[in-house]
Amino acid sequence: MNIIKLINSITNKLLHRNLTFSEDIPIGYLLKICIQRAFMLLRGSVCLGLKQKKGKLFIGRRVELQCKSKLSIGYCVSLQDEVVINALSKEGIILGDNVSIGKRSMIKTSGSLTAVGKGFYMGHDSAMGNDCFIGAAGGVIIGSYVAIGQNVRFHSENHEFRDPDKMICEQGVSNQGIKVGDDCWIGAGAVILDGVNIGSGCVIGANTLVNKNIPDYAIAVGNPVRIVGYRR
Repeated sequence: MNIIKLINSITNKLLHRNLTFSEDIPIGYLLKICIQRAFMLLRGSVCLGLKQKKGKLFIGRRVELQCKSKLSIGYCVSLQDEVVINALSKEGIILGDNVSIGKRSMIKTSGSLTAVGKGFYMGHDSAMGNDCFIGAAGGVIIGSYVAIGQNVRFHSENHEFRDPDKMICEQGVSNQGIKVGDDCWIGAGAVILDGVNIGSGCVIGANTLVNKNIPDYAIAVGNPVRIVGYRR
């Protein structure tokens, strides 16, 4: 058995997943990744104060977890370097099994201390790229098997501004929440605004501004968003 097959075997037993690394990966590179993951697993094993932790948790360098008593973690969750999660909210944050949060991403569930936000849910086998932002004061629900590219932003809160005789900061906010169905691909740089429901099986193009509901299996692009086709 060569070393890549050995690493495959150990990884699959550890994670209970059927992974197969490409034999084109240099051995030195693969060993470096395995060492990094080992340190992430060590950090996750000593992370205390979580509301729930079902199994193995991988934590990168300089990860910041705030209000951990409101944070529930599924099996084999990965939080990459410099992730910030503030779980202060009514319903907390729930990350399903095999969820991955990319480097420098932030999940924030409350806009202020005077009004605690709703919360955030991400289903199993969903992944978020680097530099993403989740503003979940109004509640954000993301389904399972959802792939989110880099620098995607969810804003589930809007400032009221209808009264021109008042300062905008004095008019409060509105919250409707955001929902994303299962099996979606959201391209890099997309912005999803409050009140939007994205159906299951959708593809959202890079840099798309999603300001209205998207039906199941739609392919949507543009600023503002428009539907250009369907996967079915």
